[in-house]
Amino acid sequence: MSVDPNLMDDLEWRGLLANSTDLDALRAELAEGPVKFYVGFDPTAPSLHLGNLVQILTAKRLQDAGHTPYALVGGATGMIGDPKESGERTLNSLDTVKDWVRRVQSQIEPFLSFEGDNAATMVNNYDWTAPLSTIDFLRDIGKHFPVNRMLARDVVKSRLEQGISFTEFAYVLLQSMDFLELYKQHGVKLQFGGSDQWGNLTGGVELIRRAEGGKAHAFSTPLVTKSDGTKYGKTEGGALWLDPELMSPWAFYQFWLNVEDVKVGELLRIFTFLTREEIEDLDAQMAEKPFLRAGQKALAEHVTTLVHGRGETEKIKAAAAALFGGGDLHALSVPTLAAALGEAGAAKLEKPGTIVELLVASGLSKSNGEARRTISEGGAYLNNERVEDPDFVPAESDLIGGSWLVLRRGKKNLAGIEIG
Repeated sequence: MSVDPNLMDDLEWRGLLANSTDLDALRAELAEGPVKFYVGFDPTAPSLHLGNLVQILTAKRLQDAGHTPYALVGGATGMIGDPKESGERTLNSLDTVKDWVRRVQSQIEPFLSFEGDNAATMVNNYDWTAPLSTIDFLRDIGKHFPVNRMLARDVVKSRLEQGISFTEFAYVLLQSMDFLELYKQHGVKLQFGGSDQWGNLTGGVELIRRAEGGKAHAFSTPLVTKSDGTKYGKTEGGALWLDPELMSPWAFYQFWLNVEDVKVGELLRIFTFLTREEIEDLDAQMAEKPFLRAGQKALAEHVTTLVHGRGETEKIKAAAAALFGGGDLHALSVPTLAAALGEAGAAKLEKPGTIVELLVASGLSKSNGEARRTISEGGAYLNNERVEDPDFVPAESDLIGGSWLVLRRGKKNLAGIEIG
């Protein structure tokens, strides 16, 4: 099978190469023919998140370029978890981890092709780790890891004063063993991951050299951060989950739509499959007319479609238009409407009150007097219809999906009321 000789140039242009064991040697091997590679995901939560998406999409880029992916979901390493600087992880039960393995696998599967000459393979390190005896593990794997080098790892050094368990200290041995196992059993020669995994990545390369006399490669992708250096991946409501039950597609779309201007070009390169020409055109539009937010709109549409599908993206766009007067609110799906109004701000009442009471309950007006002024000035809307009577009470037929009212003050201030 032929490979794309421009793969590494594209990864570099997209800013996806932070570290590499030997970039020139890797470039040559990837250009010569198909390479088997792997990327791992630990099921330490019921869903993958934004940081994991970088790795999934990078795996897709390599597969699209002709290389063969092995997606590893760590049923074994997920029982332990990579050390965090903040302290020891809470250990989850085997049943919980098994459930999360299935969930994570199902999130990865849509992004890769499991057919054809370079079909993807899903693997679970529990399969080869669970049968291994402690003695064999210490002799065959532990023997190759000098403790002084393990102590020199940044995350370990940061934990020495407060304490780190042997369990987390030894995590690097397990992940390195994964690379060795895939190298021996399947001929996998490349592993990549986030730059915070660099010590684990190089540990695997070194283990293959020491244990097998073999040569393998590793590279890391940079951590995606905001302009102030803090991580993307967290919101006030929690992590930026890929599971629609943990983060609604509406909220996911809105995150991308509200990205700060200075980061849009970078995120378009990392998270979309738009061409270089298309992205550079968006860069130019952003520089010339940033108020049109062309980059954010493209980012939100493309990433939401990748993760949640075209149909969900179209529902979100229709909902956004309808909420501000550009469509039929009653035609919207209740889950999409509820998610949108939940993000905008929603209150719950047992039964509808007057429009004045609703404006106050929703938070759009601070007092009855302010609500009456808004109405008299023509700025009060219920379900996109202007309300001019302060004593107006919505009828049952006004409830969208049987339970929702959409309130708006002026053009942009939106809120919802859930009845029931």
